[in-house]
Amino acid sequence: MGWVMVFGLALAAFAALVLVFKAPRKGWEAIGAALLLGIAGFAWQARPAQPGAPKQAVEVERKDAKALVAARQELAKASGQAPNSWMVIADALARNGDFGDAAGVVLGAVEKNPDNADAWLSLANNLVGHADGVLTPASRFAYDRAIQADPQHPGPAFFLGLALAGEGKLDEGRAMWADLLARAPKDASWRADLTERLARLDAFIAAQSANPASPQ
Repeated sequence: MGWVMVFGLALAAFAALVLVFKAPRKGWEAIGAALLLGIAGFAWQARPAQPGAPKQAVEVERKDAKALVAARQELAKASGQAPNSWMVIADALARNGDFGDAAGVVLGAVEKNPDNADAWLSLANNLVGHADGVLTPASRFAYDRAIQADPQHPGPAFFLGLALAGEGKLDEGRAMWADLLARAPKDASWRADLTERLARLDAFIAAQSANPASPQ
């Protein structure tokens, strides 16, 4: 019965993406592949007999995922990047923490327009999310491609710095943010937020330096 539900949900998701979100026909194969990837992951890792994870933990994860998507979208607006149908679908998946499926879908946007910095950024963020916060070679490549596609886009440097700091590479993350802040226009809507984040990171680094024996 469990597998019937899994395949039923996959078919429902495909129908929703095609009929509700109006995914282009060229992207149906990529969407199908992404859903099959999710089913394969379930087959490999699922433990139906185990109790479900606490609802509170799931809600926290979804809240964080939604915040990351919202932050990327705001930075994209600041750089004049307009979303397309691929990005709408990928963001909908990412908001629910379905980072693997979101990465599979956003590949369509990258293939359609390799110069779309926001698509590369979305791919990078989703790959990091799918790897539980680990900056993999694939996600680093996607961040670098996003920077190459639009060096003025604040998103790639911001999220790459965030990922580096999250891995404990505080100095590298700080360097990314400090350089981004130095290049930021005085009237940038995101400047104040980045300034505050950089100050908090500096305080954390200082605290770590004062007490090097503290746990990371």
